[in-house]
Amino acid sequence: MTAQQPHPSHPLTALDIPCQGLLFDNDGVLVDSDHGVDQAWSQWARDRDLPPEQVTAMVHGRRSADTVALLVTDPKERGAALAAIDRLEVEAAATTTALPGAREFLTSLPYDRWAVVTSGVTALARARLAAAGLPTPPVLITADDVSHGKPAPDGYRTAADNLGFAPARTVVFEDSTAGAKAGAAAGATVIGVGQRGLATDATFVVRDLRSLTWHDGVLSLAAADLLRF
Repeated sequence: MTAQQPHPSHPLTALDIPCQGLLFDNDGVLVDSDHGVDQAWSQWARDRDLPPEQVTAMVHGRRSADTVALLVTDPKERGAALAAIDRLEVEAAATTTALPGAREFLTSLPYDRWAVVTSGVTALARARLAAAGLPTPPVLITADDVSHGKPAPDGYRTAADNLGFAPARTVVFEDSTAGAKAGAAAGATVIGVGQRGLATDATFVVRDLRSLTWHDGVLSLAAADLLRF
């Protein structure tokens, strides 16, 4: 897909991107779960005599199973360690809130046009979406549904397939480097979200989802809310 660029003699007021499906990362794009993530992973780290600051710095955009595999050297202990962090994160999910514009944008979309692709397990994803008061996605792809997490493209390819669109006809919204790489590897157009999005390779970065509209196969981004284009 190619964004419709403005003529040089006209100031940019909006950027239009043709697309049929919209694929959203959850944490950092639709919901703010930072407090719960920090709380859960800090407790998990302390329980294992690991430095909480180092652990919390490495978890964003990764499946908990992948983080546990990096930090727990004994394979026999990984199952219990993974179950522990998954439980702690679900318990902390009540602190999750919706990010600006997420509820309004999602409810404006036709139900068969969007999906959520997250590195969290299914129970955690559903708990965070519910706590934030966001609608249940028609397609939800979680860590439980893929063999390889982000930056592998598996999740986004699966979501596009479930919606019935080729990945090249979709847009991925991401705020992590691993997630942006996953979307690009799947063949989608990637839009970064927020300050974290600026650290990704996404060509376009929006402040948040407040100014976005989608109608008849065209996603419009207001120029005033573009951080990079």
